[in-house]
Amino acid sequence: MPQIATLTPLSIELTSPQSANGQRAAFQSLWLLARMKHAHDAEGGLVRLADLRGEVSDASTLRMVVSRAFRDFKAWNIEVGWGEDTQREPRFLNAERRSQGPFWLPPAEARRVRMLVSGRAATAAEVASFLGLRSRKARTAEPGSPPPDAVHLQDAAFWKQLVASQQAARQGRLMAPVAGGSTAGSPASALESIRLAGTLAATDFQRALVTLNEAMLWRRLGDNEQARRRLQALKKQRLAHHVAGNDYLGAMECIVSAWCAYTARDLPLAQSLLGGMANDAARGLVLRHHPDVRFEWCNLWALVCRSRALGLSADDKPTAAALAEESLQRFGEALAAAFESHSLDAAQHVAANMGMAAWLFDRVGLSDLPALAHDGHADTTRRAVQWIAFSEWLCGHTDGQGRSAWNAIYLMRIARGHCRPEPQPALAQFRAQKPLDPAAISQLAGPLADAFDAAHWPARWVEVAQARLADHQAGRRRYPGLQHCSLLFEHAWYAAHVGDLKAAEQSLALLREALPQLVPSDRAYFTESWNDTLPAELVLEAKPPRRPAARKKTVRRSG
Repeated sequence: MPQIATLTPLSIELTSPQSANGQRAAFQSLWLLARMKHAHDAEGGLVRLADLRGEVSDASTLRMVVSRAFRDFKAWNIEVGWGEDTQREPRFLNAERRSQGPFWLPPAEARRVRMLVSGRAATAAEVASFLGLRSRKARTAEPGSPPPDAVHLQDAAFWKQLVASQQAARQGRLMAPVAGGSTAGSPASALESIRLAGTLAATDFQRALVTLNEAMLWRRLGDNEQARRRLQALKKQRLAHHVAGNDYLGAMECIVSAWCAYTARDLPLAQSLLGGMANDAARGLVLRHHPDVRFEWCNLWALVCRSRALGLSADDKPTAAALAEESLQRFGEALAAAFESHSLDAAQHVAANMGMAAWLFDRVGLSDLPALAHDGHADTTRRAVQWIAFSEWLCGHTDGQGRSAWNAIYLMRIARGHCRPEPQPALAQFRAQKPLDPAAISQLAGPLADAFDAAHWPARWVEVAQARLADHQAGRRRYPGLQHCSLLFEHAWYAAHVGDLKAAEQSLALLREALPQLVPSDRAYFTESWNDTLPAELVLEAKPPRRPAARKKTVRRSG
């Protein structure tokens, strides 16, 4: 008969002097092994660095303790894993990340460990006493010693600042103007508020939440480097402590990382990060049950699919059509998640994205999609305008909500979308074009036309763009690089269309200064539009950036 392999038990004696299979053992190494065994049997399976602090080490010697423990584990012939994914085989893990934890025992290895007290099986109470769990629990139960994640009276100040930061972000006050900072009496910017919240944070979760919000703010400001630094800090906070809401924080960390990749136009990386998150056991659970996280995931996945569809539309129509269909489907799921979480701010973002996606797909010949067929392929421009009008309507019906610059940018692009003269037309030919004016856009909006009130939507597009640029210049709003550049170009186009070449030149001069902060693909869009769509007289005075020396075949974007 074939022999059935049996796993050799590892007996660890908890009483002093501690031993493993009869051989003297370092207390710290044996303690960590016993702690992992206890976590496997009675807890969630993970032992974090915070569990070691104060029990077997302080912060300055943690790395040394972990290294010694893993040498002992090897000598005891027991495999120990590290990292968040407990399904991985320890032999395939990256040893360079081992010191960060968390640590865990694979089920087969956990079954080998036998904990003894004076040669007999240890009771649960004895194991807890050896690990210090009973005393830790008793300390938290003492009067005046609330649990580390309990709500304290002073927490109200922290949450007030967190809400103030989020509200400032919704209103577009992302950071103070570069010159002079906030003026006396003006409300604090989102960045100022979140930093103040950081000084008031009293728990690990609050500190991690501040770091996450900082990363999100820097991402919105277009500073991917700063955003990634904060994400690295968040990862360290999560790995080093028992942080309440760790799965949520991990999921949002992944989403913000994917946003950074998308902003840099690294679409494969963005999709890989999102796909990995969906397939991860813990984060996938958060994705299914947390509507805010589901909104963020679906909206970004849809944007990635939209970009890929537009990029493939000229060379691979079937693949592009499939991606476009998936994009619209995910936008729909994002909208549902936004309303599930009662977030009108989230809903207005995805409504605008959906409208612009439908219009862009139509521009590249991808309008014949099942997702657009439910009302008999109605006029795509009308459909797009109504979705964007709905977004604007939501902005107007949210207390303290700032108006979206993207809505104005999208509508100005749509309004001139059918204007396609020869490259660098003469000024007279350029001005003879008939873009849709704001009144015509309001007509297309139909029942949602009341979103375009006169206070925010003047009668001419050049004034619409100018008003938003004035807000940015005065510091009332802070538009990130791509939005700011888009407003400058739209203002230049419409200023030239009404014959104000001087105003157009001024906007183009500012655009030239701002372009270097954009990623190459976005710079290329403005370079193409500047060279090809503006009148020759304006191009002569405001020299456009040079086209790339070796031009690759690219999809002409709306412009």
